[in-house]
Amino acid sequence: MSLQQTPQSRVFVELLPWADRGRENYLLSGGETLPGLRRPLSSAPAQTPTREVHVSGTAEVSASPDRAQVVVRVSSTKEAAAEAKKSVCRRLDYITQSLRQQGVQSENVTVTKDFKRLENAYHMEAEVCITFTEFGKMQNICNFLVEKLDSSVVISQPQFYHMPGSIDNLRRQACLAAVENARRKAQEVCNLVGQTLGKPLIIKEEETKEWEGQIDDPQSSRLSSSLTVQQKIKSATTHAAAKVFITFEVKGREKKKKHI
Repeated sequence: MSLQQTPQSRVFVELLPWADRGRENYLLSGGETLPGLRRPLSSAPAQTPTREVHVSGTAEVSASPDRAQVVVRVSSTKEAAAEAKKSVCRRLDYITQSLRQQGVQSENVTVTKDFKRLENAYHMEAEVCITFTEFGKMQNICNFLVEKLDSSVVISQPQFYHMPGSIDNLRRQACLAAVENARRKAQEVCNLVGQTLGKPLIIKEEETKEWEGQIDDPQSSRLSSSLTVQQKIKSATTHAAAKVFITFEVKGREKKKKHI
């Protein structure tokens, strides 16, 4: 009696990591299932999962005010209208001439005049609004006008501020600095573990904020008129902070070929 030859069979098995066991069951002949077995692999090469490093970066930048405005007020009350006008215009001409001699451009000077009649007199008042970009020159001019003019001329305290667009630029600087700090951190991590930092995959700005002066500065609660010029500049200084989250690709270092 001849034995029937058993047909040859092949089984393709891929061992799964322990965490994957029990998650994938595959059907065998006869309707049975066997955990931990996979179907035969295809001929296409499997894609290597992307290795990533996740880092966050923060940065804080600040900008002092770049503009200051001073208002000079001149007034006179006389029984005759011509006398009131003459008194104000004489001092007004002296002020504008002094500004030109000190190098203040005409586009940075605005003059307004107001003339009204009182019960038995005429009152004229003029304002000279001056915008400065050089704070040292501003102080010299204000001191000069205080010395040369009488008490009827009132010079306001300087008001410091930022030109339009400078705050937006400050926000951008904070964000870019935070991105650079995050990239530097990721680079150091890759160097530590012997890998090469790849391209950024995700860049997300998580938080931004801005404020004027120092948060814990007790001088900020004082009246503006009691502050010195330097204290006012410090109080008007704007700060911006940003926090970003970035995912970078991580690449293995290429082995150097040995030259024979």
